Amino acid sequence: MQFEHIPHPSPLSDAEREAILANPGFGTNFTDHMVTIEWTDEAGWHDARVEPRAPIQLDPAAAVLHYAQEIFEGLKAYRHGDGSIALFRPDQNARRLNASADRLAMPHVPEDLFIEAIRQLIAVDGAWVPSAEGSSLYLRPFMIATEAFLGVRPAKRYKFMVIAGPAGNYFKSGAPAVSLWISDYTRAAPGGTGAAKCGGNYAASLVPTREAFSRGHDQVLFLDAVEHKWVEELGGMNVFFAFDDGRVITPPLTGTILPGITRDSLIQLLREEGLEVSEEAYSIDQWRADAESGKLVESFACGTAAVVTPIGKVAGHDGEFTIGSGGPGQLTSKVRERLVAIQRGTTADTHGWVLTVG
Repeated sequence: MQFEHIPHPSPLSDAEREAILANPGFGTNFTDHMVTIEWTDEAGWHDARVEPRAPIQLDPAAAVLHYAQEIFEGLKAYRHGDGSIALFRPDQNARRLNASADRLAMPHVPEDLFIEAIRQLIAVDGAWVPSAEGSSLYLRPFMIATEAFLGVRPAKRYKFMVIAGPAGNYFKSGAPAVSLWISDYTRAAPGGTGAAKCGGNYAASLVPTREAFSRGHDQVLFLDAVEHKWVEELGGMNVFFAFDDGRVITPPLTGTILPGITRDSLIQLLREEGLEVSEEAYSIDQWRADAESGKLVESFACGTAAVVTPIGKVAGHDGEFTIGSGGPGQLTSKVRERLVAIQRGTTADTHGWVLTVG
């Protein structure tokens, strides 16, 4: 597919861009351009263009506004030491987007088109990829239903877009480990959309997340919807538990949690360290008991934005407990360093996970 390029009439100056890159924050600054591709029942994907970032014009009856047909992905572009720009496992993001599309009755985006859209954006906005340690260019591909109608059925028109923005650390700097609040709310139920990366899942998490923040915690922890006892995931991250006998557990993919790409990568890296990694249910009561006995030595959360983040404390209405020393553990630090080294090109990529795009 050919991409039309529409130049930005007034992009930010080099000085303005460098000022932002010096302190990018997360999710508040954006590059000059975006990618847009249209889909209709009749023509499929067409009208691909790289254009100046601008507001989207939508009819007030657009299906996304009334029936929430919307899905998205999140991945990062990294500046390597030789100046090149690389993505980490973008094929997996493309496949997960299409799995989300299946659940929300939306069209697939061909994997090569998904990756080419990102290439096209980086080709014009590559100067926005920062080089400072811990920084990256966060990419947000997403799809929305744009057909104007009122009626409960899948839409017949969609828009796939990619926007991007420089990113620093997701959590506040200086925090040795995050603190979690056990929510009374549930994130997803069996048969629901828990495994899809759709906006509705995150909208439902905002009240419990706000509650966690108001109680002085960094993130919310969700338990299962049926028994409200099994650990599922954080507000936007998967979770791992490491034990003193070398075992590591992470909750299984049963359709109620997001199949994280960082999660899958860590499972492989941990097994390469000689650890026994299993995907099995783990209760909040067992977490507390194992932490208090010392059997559990570390817990950590993971995701594209947060990378690998140690969990220091878990609190709820029945009190709180601390994991290990309450700070980063050796395994958490080691596996994070291995993952980041692959992403940033400072160690050999023996898995074929890194794709150079600029």
